[in-house]
Amino acid sequence: MKVIETSLTGCYVIDPKVFGDDRGFFFETWNAGRFGEVGLPTAFSQSNVSSSTRGVLRGLHYQWPHPQGKLVSVLEGEVYDVAVDIRRGSPTFGRWEAVVLSAANKRQFWIPPGFAHGFAVLSDTALFHYLCTDVYVKEADAGIRWNDADIAVDWPIGQPLLSAKDEQAPFLKDLPEDRLPVVAV
Repeated sequence: MKVIETSLTGCYVIDPKVFGDDRGFFFETWNAGRFGEVGLPTAFSQSNVSSSTRGVLRGLHYQWPHPQGKLVSVLEGEVYDVAVDIRRGSPTFGRWEAVVLSAANKRQFWIPPGFAHGFAVLSDTALFHYLCTDVYVKEADAGIRWNDADIAVDWPIGQPLLSAKDEQAPFLKDLPEDRLPVVAV
């Protein structure tokens, strides 16, 4: 696998080594030994799959306390995937990074604990997979408005389909400090 650094410390794009022939393909989506060698997580607590249609935008989501790191990929279709650094004290606080994830490119995106995450569906449908380093905790569930001008994510869709929760999420500047992660020392 090839691990590609992003502009956000700790966020990585992962290109797996794909073995293919006229019958199809095979690749590892996670290997504790290989991931551990490059400083990526070696244990996950929860696996999730979501299905969405073209124009759906999910996010920007995070948990605090009980932050989750997420290794995300797309099993079918294509999405524009975004990570936002929301860790108080981080030199990249409020900055974002995006990557196109698709069934065709087989890329993965590692989003460490303390980052908000979201994606927009670019294909007719998308089947999205998450490996999470901690379980979902309803009381820790949080979000930031997808179109927060202070973050200014350059989403590739103009009028996304949103859940009521995402449509009404607060702006980053309006969140109390105790609802934001802190840079790990």
